[in-house]
Amino acid sequence: MKMFFVLVAGFAAATALAGDGFSVAYPEGYRDWRHVKSMELKPGHPLYESFGGLHHIYANSKAVKGYKSGKFQDGAMIVFDLLEAKNEENALVEGKRKVLGVMARDAKRYPETGGWGFEGFAGGDPAKPVVGKNAVKVCFECHASQRGNNYLFSSLRD
Repeated sequence: MKMFFVLVAGFAAATALAGDGFSVAYPEGYRDWRHVKSMELKPGHPLYESFGGLHHIYANSKAVKGYKSGKFQDGAMIVFDLLEAKNEENALVEGKRKVLGVMARDAKRYPETGGWGFEGFAGGDPAKPVVGKNAVKVCFECHASQRGNNYLFSSLRD
């Protein structure tokens, strides 16, 4: 079953954190980027336990060009904004933020993970990165299945 989520990215107003070679900075202003798509993972989906809820995908301008051309340049960032999905008065609404996932393109800095840096921020808090040096195990092992799609599960929607 093809998965339609992105554990994703960000690098526009932010730059990668100096130091360990794995860090990806919090993507300040990402909600002003291009909205790529939204979806909900429901119980029964194989990734529900980890990623159940509402997903909003955002891309900075370099990532939008990459979606359109099929080639992502360094500096492209994609954000995966995962929120609880709540039913209020027969309406699906956003609950609290679970995680903000970021994919940042830098082919030289992240050669072990297909040229993408990965980070997740617990609750969307810039002070709570949860991936770091575990990017290969936590993110890339799953994204590797999408090598033919630039390691992305998402595509730009009309």
